[in-house]
Parts: sequence; structure tokens; C-alpha cells
Amino acid sequence: MDLSYWELKNWFTDVDYAIVGSGIVGLHAALRLRERFPESKILVLEKGILPQGASTKNAGFACFGSLSEIIDDLKSHSEEEVIHLIQKRWKGLQLLRKRLGDDTIDFKPYGGYELFLKDDESCYSECVGKLPFINEILRPLFKADVFAKEVDRFGFGGIQEYLVFNPFEAQIDTGNMMQALLKESVSKNILILNQQIVTSYFDKGNGVEVALGDFSFSTKKILFATNGFANELTNGAVKPARAQVLITEPIKNLDIKGTFHLDRGYYYFRNIGDRILLGGGRNLDFETENTTEFGQTEIVQKKLEQLLKEVILPNQDFQIAHRWSGIMGIGNSKNPIVSQLSDNVYCGVRLGGMGVAIGSLIGTELAELV
Repeated sequence: MDLSYWELKNWFTDVDYAIVGSGIVGLHAALRLRERFPESKILVLEKGILPQGASTKNAGFACFGSLSEIIDDLKSHSEEEVIHLIQKRWKGLQLLRKRLGDDTIDFKPYGGYELFLKDDESCYSECVGKLPFINEILRPLFKADVFAKEVDRFGFGGIQEYLVFNPFEAQIDTGNMMQALLKESVSKNILILNQQIVTSYFDKGNGVEVALGDFSFSTKKILFATNGFANELTNGAVKPARAQVLITEPIKNLDIKGTFHLDRGYYYFRNIGDRILLGGGRNLDFETENTTEFGQTEIVQKKLEQLLKEVILPNQDFQIAHRWSGIMGIGNSKNPIVSQLSDNVYCGVRLGGMGVAIGSLIGTELAELV
């Protein structure tokens, strides 16, 4: 980089906190650091022109886990762990709403639904059977039943008679959310530089030397909020998971409102006005989808279109308007990693596909570590 004296002075000199990643976690960490240290110099480094992982690419679900996902989580985590995780997701959503306001993020409390395909009798039976137990363990947190059976009123095709409804779920506008976070960060004198790739860093004990290609600068502390790109940073504890998404052109008289889950959360869809956004399908080819490369594959896109045609919009014509993908951070555990890696290096990663819900809290917790 060929930088001037002015650029070096204003952006790269006397940096107190460098944050890598300008997504939900990174910006919440920056804002919390600003609250704690009003006079500090905070620099956010982002490798994309916009937040690169999933913060601006997700489906905008304000959710904390479908019934089948919670049941699956109980098979690999203790009951206490699962309740704690749901509590964090719920708390994170409240934090996000409080910081930005429901109008800003276009919060729509339509509720959420889980569908079960006709040929997925085992998952359907298990969910219906365990529904009362899940309600019981979540009642102390929500002070009411979370899940209830409802007859399908949307005209879906090839599904079981009942949907599972969750009144605590909602939609948000992901673009509005991230734009508002970026605006607030800039207004709080947080410096944000895009298209900056941290190629290496070295904790010297009294600070961190950070390399951006052939240029390096010093910061007192560095915080990584790189989620799906944190595999190397965490010695493999975080694995990338690509999520492929599509959205339709407007559909006349669309009568679907809400957030919807299918096949243990591997597929998800919602309305955006009179369009349908649908994503998922990484379970069709885990190996290929565990990647940090953006893009689409034929096998996943065909399946998404099949679900639109046969299940979601069985009696309606539709056209695909746009396709994209995002990169999530997952691992063997659903618990996020918020930890100090060395004297002056910290990370808040592995959001497990729940970044909208938990990202604000993880960013805040990351800043509290310093």
C-alpha cells in the first residue's frame, strides 16, 4: 500500500483496538468498546466491500431454533446447554431490537412455522411427541408455551397435516439492520476500512503487529469477528458452511406470511412482501458446502426450485429473480467461541447459523473480554 503521511496518521497510528470483520459481531464489539472506552481509537477492517460472511447475506430470521432443531441439539448437548443457548439467542435478539429499533430493522412479528414432508414421518412423530416436553423446559424463559400444532392454512403441498407454530419468531430486513449498524458505528467515530485483508498478525506482548499484505501497523488489541472464516484462527474448531439462497419475482396474491423451517432447519423460507426467499440444502452435499467460496451448485439449486414448485407454491407460477450465497460458521458444538487467544488477541466466532439472533450478544461479550 502506498499511504500518505495523513493516511498513516489518521487511520493507522495509535490504534487501541483493531477489529477484523464488520458484520453483526464486529460492529457490536466496536460499539461496546466505544461505550467502555469513549476516547479510544477503534479501527474495523473488512475484507469485502460489504460484510463478507453472512451478515448481509442471511434470510433475516429473528429466530432461536425450530422444534426439530432443538430436539436434535438435545441429542448432542445437555438440556442445560440447550436452554442456555436458546436464552442467549433470545437475549441477543432483544439487544439487537433495543439498539436499532423495530422500525429500523423492519421487525415483523408474524411468527414462525415448521413444516414436515409427507415422507418424513419419523421426524414429524418425534416432534409432535416431544412438543409438550420442549414447551415445559422453555416455559421459565418465555412464560408461555413456545410451540403449538396448527393445521396448514397456506396451501402447501406434500406435507403432514399439522405445522408447528412459534409465536415468538419474526422477520427482519437484513440490509436495513446492517446499514443501521454501519451508520451508528461511523457516528460514534469508529473507523471502518473495506477491502482490507489481514494476512498475518503477531502478538508482541505490549501490542499486536498486524499485516495487510505488504503493509503493517500496530494496535494494542485485536479482536477477530470472522465467524465462517475462522477455521485457521481456531485450529479447526470453526468450519465454514455455505448457505445458498434464492428469491422469486413478486407473486400476485401471495398468501404466505412468516418464517418457515423444513427438514430439521436445513431449508428455510419466508415472504419478503409478495416474494418468497428460500435457502438451504447444504445437507445434500456437506463436503462441497463446507467452503469459504461463494457460489451456487446445480444439485442445491434444483432442490430449492423443486421445493418451491411442489411444496411451497404448488399451484402458482413463479420466476426466480436472484440467487446468492453466504458463509456461516459451524462446529461440533453449537456453543459460540468467545475467547482470549493470547495476551492481546481475542475472537468471537462460531455462530452456528444463528448470527441474527446471537451476533449482537457475542459482539458485546467479545468487547467485555478486553
